[in-house]
Amino acid sequence: MLSTINQMLTDAMGPLGPLIAVGMLGVLLILIALPTVLKKQRDRFAELKAEAQPKSVKVDKKLRRGGGNAEKLEKFAHFLEPKKAEELSSIRMKLLRAGYPEKGAVRVFHAAKMVLGVGALALGLIYALIQSSTSELTTQQMMLYTLFPAAAGYYLPQYWINKRVQKRETEIIQGFPDALDMMLVCVEAGQSLDQAIIRVGTESRAGYPALADEFEMVAHEVKAGKERVQVLKDMADRVGVPDVASFVTTLVQSATFGTSIAEALRVYSADMRDKRVMRAEEKANILPTKLTLGTMLFTVPPLMIILIGPSVYGIATMLGEMGGP
Repeated sequence: MLSTINQMLTDAMGPLGPLIAVGMLGVLLILIALPTVLKKQRDRFAELKAEAQPKSVKVDKKLRRGGGNAEKLEKFAHFLEPKKAEELSSIRMKLLRAGYPEKGAVRVFHAAKMVLGVGALALGLIYALIQSSTSELTTQQMMLYTLFPAAAGYYLPQYWINKRVQKRETEIIQGFPDALDMMLVCVEAGQSLDQAIIRVGTESRAGYPALADEFEMVAHEVKAGKERVQVLKDMADRVGVPDVASFVTTLVQSATFGTSIAEALRVYSADMRDKRVMRAEEKANILPTKLTLGTMLFTVPPLMIILIGPSVYGIATMLGEMGGP
């Protein structure tokens, strides 16, 4: 069916007919979706709030906005953010775990996906035009040259965020036992838990910057007046590492029942050290299995050539002499 459509378009519009048809279809879809995308929903609460403000405040805000430029940016911001609160919260949490706590991180993420997707699509169309001028392209080839780069560019930011999340989680897991030991030393030296968190965040900056960022964020939120228990729970949700969640649960239970924080840290830090040793042993046990394939590919064939090669050469020589005159 694709070959038939390709032949019809080629007969109707020439060699570039299928490419022109794909471009026209893309422009048509963009024109259909553009009014819906740029349409800004009315916010009744914002309208009531604007009506309740004095006129002087309205004039001052209009001057600061620079003649309505903020409204245009607001339209694009509304377009770049998900409409559903659950989806927006999920993306924002993922960006936080990737190390992007900025307010406009969600908008930048979606803008990067759109720009890279459209840019890769444009480059693919240009490449397809250049190739079609020298040789005839089939419909499958044109779709491969245009849609594959667009899909790769669209999903590239998602891949980058996933890799960043994995890297940060690995860094936090590796540095958390050392941070607990340092926190235990600070608490036993007479510092409070808040002072210990600040000191650990400062000292961990050189080796584990991701963990240091999390501890510094906790320290700033506690200084701002937020409840410590809620701050620690937010840290556990933001990091997404089971070890940190268990640590937060331990501190919350220690504060609830009035037990010694130093004792709780001592027990939990010993548990974290044991877990780190177990992870190292697990990686050491998995290593021979991973090396099996490489050993079979790069060791067995040369060994077989060394052992069997002379015999094969001797047999071939003997057969050649027997078949000669």
